[in-house]
Amino acid sequence: MEPGLKISNSERQQFIEAIDNLFLKIELSYHYQFYKVFGSDERLREAKRLWAESLKKYPAACIDSAVEIVIQTNEYLPTLTEILRACEDSMGIINLPNAQEAFIEAQKSSAPRQEFLWTTPIIYWAAKEVGWDLINSSANNQQALKMFSKIYWRLAKEMHAGKSFEIALMKPAEKKEPLDLELLKSLRAKHNL
Repeated sequence: MEPGLKISNSERQQFIEAIDNLFLKIELSYHYQFYKVFGSDERLREAKRLWAESLKKYPAACIDSAVEIVIQTNEYLPTLTEILRACEDSMGIINLPNAQEAFIEAQKSSAPRQEFLWTTPIIYWAAKEVGWDLINSSANNQQALKMFSKIYWRLAKEMHAGKSFEIALMKPAEKKEPLDLELLKSLRAKHNL
């Protein structure tokens, strides 16, 4: 969560329920392994706190989707890293490209960017917030991706909460006066061009 960014009580409650459901589902799916790792109430409480802190940038629907994917594909108790990777991948399931795909789309966009056919408007807004020069800079690619990802997930969470993101098209340029060829000819003659 970004410092100073407030979330609604319902969104907080959905997130808490998603974390509780995640632990319930992995407990039921990996019973013996679960108790070996999270055997005491204190360890389980600390694990929930750590996992919640790490997963806070993802919407509750994303976490729910990710745990389903992990349970279907893992034989053994998943690590936090595997859950994070599944959350990243599950963003596509909730109709959003993952952060790296969105970053590549932003890099491939062309001016005028308002008229580019974006997969989702939050890619445009995240890239604009990072800055187009940094997005297109090959020197700071990893730093730009990290900044972009952080902003992209914040906007994805806001969009999932109901915020609308629109891209206003630029107004067509005013009609320009035609070039005065006689004036141009006289200036060329005057300056020996």
